[in-house]
Amino acid sequence: MLRPQDTASRERKSLNGLWDFRLDATGAGRQQSWHQGPLAEARSMPVPASYNDVLVGTTGRDHVGDAWYQTTVRVPRGWTGQRVALRFDSATHAAVVWVGDTEVARHEGGYTPFEADITALVSPGDEVRVTIVVNNELTFQTIPPGIVHDTPQGRRQQYFHDFFNYAGLHRSVWLYATPTTYVDDVVVTTDRRDTTGVVSYAVTVAGDADVRVTLRDADGVTVATAEGSRGELEVPDAHLWAPGDGYLYDAEVELVDASGDSLDSYHQSVGIRTVEVRGTQFLINGEPFYFQGFGKHEDSAVRGKGHDDAFLVHDFELLDWIGANSFRTAHYPYAEEVYDYADRTGIVVIDEVAAVGQNMGLAGGIFGGQNYTTFSPETVNDVSQEAHKQAIRELITRDKNHPSVVLWSIANEPESDTDAARAYFEPLFALTRELDTSRPVGFVNVMLAPHGTCQVSELGDVLMLNRYYGWYVNTGDLVAAEAAWLSELQQWATEGKPIIITEYGADTVAGVHSLTPQPWSEEYQVEYLDMNHRVFDAVDAVVGEQVWNFADFATSSTSVFRVDGNKKGVFTRDRRPKAAAHVLRRRWTTKP
Repeated sequence: MLRPQDTASRERKSLNGLWDFRLDATGAGRQQSWHQGPLAEARSMPVPASYNDVLVGTTGRDHVGDAWYQTTVRVPRGWTGQRVALRFDSATHAAVVWVGDTEVARHEGGYTPFEADITALVSPGDEVRVTIVVNNELTFQTIPPGIVHDTPQGRRQQYFHDFFNYAGLHRSVWLYATPTTYVDDVVVTTDRRDTTGVVSYAVTVAGDADVRVTLRDADGVTVATAEGSRGELEVPDAHLWAPGDGYLYDAEVELVDASGDSLDSYHQSVGIRTVEVRGTQFLINGEPFYFQGFGKHEDSAVRGKGHDDAFLVHDFELLDWIGANSFRTAHYPYAEEVYDYADRTGIVVIDEVAAVGQNMGLAGGIFGGQNYTTFSPETVNDVSQEAHKQAIRELITRDKNHPSVVLWSIANEPESDTDAARAYFEPLFALTRELDTSRPVGFVNVMLAPHGTCQVSELGDVLMLNRYYGWYVNTGDLVAAEAAWLSELQQWATEGKPIIITEYGADTVAGVHSLTPQPWSEEYQVEYLDMNHRVFDAVDAVVGEQVWNFADFATSSTSVFRVDGNKKGVFTRDRRPKAAAHVLRRRWTTKP
């Protein structure tokens, strides 16, 4: 499933804008077939956006259940004889779609795209009604997990991740057309032989046609050509994609008939680079790479998780200003526009599936006491694992061709110190490697499974650690925190793998100051970061540091741990720098 694009043979039409919208907590809409006519009692809702904070009051913010969206679209007259498809870049967390009165798609998973061929249901030149019902409920069998409780006050969603459960149509919706014989998929992998770049490709064709591939450089000059659905392109003196240098080639994949006439054309950007783990080093293009950056979130006021190009560009400008070279898509796949921009700017990405909250030991401590067992027939089980596998498939299918993506993360902070955890995750690592042999894979370990107890870390190619010495443990005592953190990190270093610190941070309220650094003050955040950096610099196996978080973000309001959200951001939610931003900028712009 390729992204829609405009080419000589293809055309797309954005359905972004104001849609009719109606909340449906009781599920009446499915019983009464609301999709069969104009949506009654509807209000306007922007797409893309989360609906939760667009609406005023708790009705939208605390909604549990279905939310209905509807719009009408005119199919362009010029699409006669073309295949017509309807695509949603995401719908959080599950969706059913109708065109007119006909169901055309169902999808589970809130952060990856899905589409339907609607050619038989539409007539070019005519209007068609598009309806989608989006459900935000989480269970132990979804990725991420949660529980819906029936209470005297109504249904309540409990979830185990520490960010707000925004829902809706967060990303673009497209109507697009292709020829009836078309390029269905393109897979690109790259290598290098001395100074020659090597681009291997595989093209899936829907229909019967020959394949012709033309690779052009950034100036539009043809540097290599090939024929056939599989092949290899060699680029002498290739300009490599590298951190800070997002150089991209363009591969035009063309389908031709027996007479040589063009049937379809699709453009795939290509960054020629290599990724390798060797001992305790993480190598990009054969050179040691040190990750410096952040865990981020798709989060902003009013929009929630709705994609916004203004925030995209501004956030990358801030990454450049502070000297960051990477980020992790915590804790779900981001909008595809983010990866495109990372490709173009040379920012390195750790790409994470939406498996967060699979740890009842951690959830019990932060989100309220409970006696759930993480892995059991009633909680995270075989059905959950199948959903997890599908999430991995969809992540890799979507993001496989991005040169910025150098590492797959298949879970964040799951339970990992039990036999059940090992049995659950071992097939997931195997599946990830089966789907993509060109990138390393790992998961993010939490300190409930310290060195010597974790049964999952040995499955990964790298070690990714989230640690909060000086915040959740040794709170306010940075001397004791430094000793404990250094001791544990030195133990992990004996594993002989690269170590990336994927989270470390301290909640900080902008404008709170203290002569003696105290938790929640800007001074404490600065001292906390300095302590962590001394520890990292003392352990050669550490190949990366990603602060939690890039910016303050919204969380559930059901915990006293969070006052107006998580405040561990180096920037405020509206992107104003705290004192820590200047500290990081000095470190990251002068680090050899």
